[in-house]
Amino acid sequence: MSNHSPLSNESIGPSGPEPDRQHEHRSRQLLRSLKGSTQFLSFWVAIALPFVHLPLLAQGLGDPQVTVTFLTLLAINVCTLYVGHGHKQ
Repeated sequence: MSNHSPLSNESIGPSGPEPDRQHEHRSRQLLRSLKGSTQFLSFWVAIALPFVHLPLLAQGLGDPQVTVTFLTLLAINVCTLYVGHGHKQ
């Protein structure tokens, strides 16, 4: 008796290490692309964000809501400086 299956095995890809390498290569390319884009965006946000600080400082930090906004923007600016510091190095 034959153990012949009506389904074809052609749809099943090779189980060797080659597909794993291709997948790993694509993953590395995606991570590099995301890293570059994130650094680019963070770099330019870190440059532009201080221009938002100026009107808040000119208004004064007497109002608690303005102070919280200023400190939040300052924290975001520090984070974007850290993330974007490697852009174009």
